[in-house]
Amino acid sequence: MLIGAILVFTWLILLIRYPTKALPLSLAAVCGVALIAGWVLWQEKGEERRFSHLEISLTYSPAECPADRPLAIQVRNGSSATLRDFAWQVQAFRPDDTINLVQPSYDHPRYLGPTELQAGAQWRDCIPLPPIRQGYRPQSLEFRAANLRGKFVD
Repeated sequence: MLIGAILVFTWLILLIRYPTKALPLSLAAVCGVALIAGWVLWQEKGEERRFSHLEISLTYSPAECPADRPLAIQVRNGSSATLRDFAWQVQAFRPDDTINLVQPSYDHPRYLGPTELQAGAQWRDCIPLPPIRQGYRPQSLEFRAANLRGKFVD
């Protein structure tokens, strides 16, 4: 913080003392930072668009899944790129409610999917339940995937 303040103060002194030299350099630096920021935002927007093509279904299915992993997940990659290193977190909600009922904790579990999911491919598995707040039964809740992470490779 102190270093940043010193740099800004020095830049202002140079801009006041030598405006003909400092102004063009300042404008070039601002344009460079703006170009880099625009490129990063464009890349993130592309990732968001590809993640929006993922179809993720989470259902509580103790009949289909083992007792220690009663949550069935199905992921379909509807994008045109291969998904690698897919990870997510599970949230639980009562129907028509917006309050996440998964117990908040520092070490909130992160679930890992397949190492590679081809474009148009589908993946199914059973995963353990996240810790749910007291007083709620998993069969009465809706589960959703959140905080999606992964890399799309063309």
